[in-house]
Amino acid sequence: MRGIAEKIGEDVDKFGLAGLLHDIDYDFTADDFHRHSLLGAEILTDNGLPEDIIYAVKVHNEVHGLERKSRLDHALYAADPLSGFITAAALVRPDKKLEEVQLKSLKKRFKEKAFAKGASREQMQTCQELGLELEEFLDLGLQSMKKIAADIGL
Repeated sequence: MRGIAEKIGEDVDKFGLAGLLHDIDYDFTADDFHRHSLLGAEILTDNGLPEDIIYAVKVHNEVHGLERKSRLDHALYAADPLSGFITAAALVRPDKKLEEVQLKSLKKRFKEKAFAKGASREQMQTCQELGLELEEFLDLGLQSMKKIAADIGL
């Protein structure tokens, strides 16, 4: 999210915080997708986070049918499956390391419906609503994750 914000000229810290907190309720809602993001929004409200972050967290779960209004909303929605997709690309490698994952490989894997099935291709393609082409979006995610690979064990 920080990389996206930097690329599109938005608040890097705000986007980064939204990215870190968007699944704050996951341990409580993993089996109840209809509660996911609503409980997260409640938790963030109770802790005094800004309304735009709270709304972005709420609308990243499309099951609620809420409109994505801001660039933050669109970025969080598009980026949500991206990190899992990139992680899956690293984990199928023999060394299981992000440093060896290439954009070419991500583009190929993107076309494989059986690969990382839980990572919605349609959702990632909404990056175009931010003025980012898919290839650029995939590379932005990959390069951003490579910067923190040691922190996330990849």
